[in-house]
Amino acid sequence: MTILRLTAADWQSYRALRLRALEDSPDAFAATLEAQLARPDSAWADRLDTAASSPDELPLLAEHAGAPAGLAWAKADAADPAIVELFQVWVAPEARGRGLATALLRAAIGWARERRFRAMTLGVTQGDTPAVRLYRREGFRDIGAPVPLRPGSRLLSQAMRLEL
Repeated sequence: MTILRLTAADWQSYRALRLRALEDSPDAFAATLEAQLARPDSAWADRLDTAASSPDELPLLAEHAGAPAGLAWAKADAADPAIVELFQVWVAPEARGRGLATALLRAAIGWARERRFRAMTLGVTQGDTPAVRLYRREGFRDIGAPVPLRPGSRLLSQAMRLEL
């Protein structure tokens, strides 16, 4: 297993893995596969170029057996720069149960601590899921009431926070 920071040149790998994540786990993300498929290649390239050159963003890729197998993205909160948000966490089905999600999460937490963020927040689809259990195991706690995952959705997203 290898955890890498994505660079601007990795936009095609990022796009492929992100689309795969949305197809595999549509109930885990506020974004939809349909909306992301509509984005032009230039938008994917620009997004990763901006993030890769920013000290306030950390786009991560996990590799397993030499192939891309997981994602996570950390970014300083625009409303409170002392907070870092974590999103797009996903591991490919064939690589689950091997510690990739934990490694991605710990890499993001380590990065946030190095940069002296005060806390990390995230949203996770409510339920007794491997994702919720991972976040709780790593010290995240529920904050606030659950909210719809997306407008009109019956699925609820629970905000969680880790003090750094």
